[in-house]
Amino acid sequence: MKRILRNLSQERPILAVIVTLAIFNIAPGAFLHPATAVWALLPFIWLFAVMIWGASAVVRHAEALADRLGEPYGTLILTLSVVVIEVALIGSVMLSGNGGPTLARDTMFAVLMIVLNGLVGLSLLLGALRHGEQSYNFAGASAFLTVLVPLAVFGLALPAYTISSPDDSFSTGQALFFSVVTLALYGVFLSIQTVRHRGFFTEAEEPPLPAPHGYPRYATWAHGFLLLATLLPIVLLSKMMAGFVDHGINAMSLPSALGGVVIATIVLASEGMSAVRAALANRLQRAVNLCLGAALSTIGLTVPAVLLIDVTTGQHVVLGLGAQMQVMLALTLIVCVQTFGTRRTNVLHGAVHLVLFLAYIMLVLEP
Repeated sequence: MKRILRNLSQERPILAVIVTLAIFNIAPGAFLHPATAVWALLPFIWLFAVMIWGASAVVRHAEALADRLGEPYGTLILTLSVVVIEVALIGSVMLSGNGGPTLARDTMFAVLMIVLNGLVGLSLLLGALRHGEQSYNFAGASAFLTVLVPLAVFGLALPAYTISSPDDSFSTGQALFFSVVTLALYGVFLSIQTVRHRGFFTEAEEPPLPAPHGYPRYATWAHGFLLLATLLPIVLLSKMMAGFVDHGINAMSLPSALGGVVIATIVLASEGMSAVRAALANRLQRAVNLCLGAALSTIGLTVPAVLLIDVTTGQHVVLGLGAQMQVMLALTLIVCVQTFGTRRTNVLHGAVHLVLFLAYIMLVLEP
């Protein structure tokens, strides 16, 4: 009994996330319409703190799974868990009719910019400051980018140039074709990552991550269950957080696209924390698997899902980016190919990616 109580006390983040989700579901309107500006800020701070605390528990269980299962399965579980739940949320919003035609596009692009520039830049910079040059498995990074570049262009750039539909979207035939192609190519990549060439995504010389002191170790299935039990409420809370963010953005007359960036950042917090921690522990390959895997999974799963909704329900979807963001997408992909084509990374690579991320934020604030 004492052991059970001790273990429960170590899982306080999960309990906090679930209790917070229950409270905000019972009386959501009471928090969205406060009497004063101060009372409007308190629920936002509460949600933000609980979600970040919960993300730390997600990272702990994901790292335990990575130690048990080995790479790339550990990072793949965390990445797919986040992305699948995020895709389900996007789909539910679209089917309810509350999301605009650019919801999926803006969400996917925000995730790509945060992951490929923000998280990659921060991981490379902090890792290089502590360890100097860091190495990774070139074959694995090359495999990620070989699939990511065409899928990103298919999903976010090409629709802006098709002439079979009146706006930046695919026709029905194009939507079906690119859905099948995207899923097929992503499926081939997963088979490469997990079966045929698993060694591409591991680094034999990487030291193990230090285990957090004072935390219990469970069976493998228990870590997986606790990871999902924490992650799902966090992503559901992000939908509630969106209400507070939108309210604050409207009150301060900020661009509406900034709300998507804030929410995507919070949803990706668990992967970001895990990637940075791995880079600081000189396990750059794990950070690469997390960052590039999140970007590829977002495109590989979201594009087919939203196009299927478009074709089957008539819910219009606009995927083509505007001219400014097409430039940012092209520049990001080119820099990623350059960064992960050198076999070793240093401070300069991280700094360049962070500058690109800041440029993206600047364009969101002032298009």
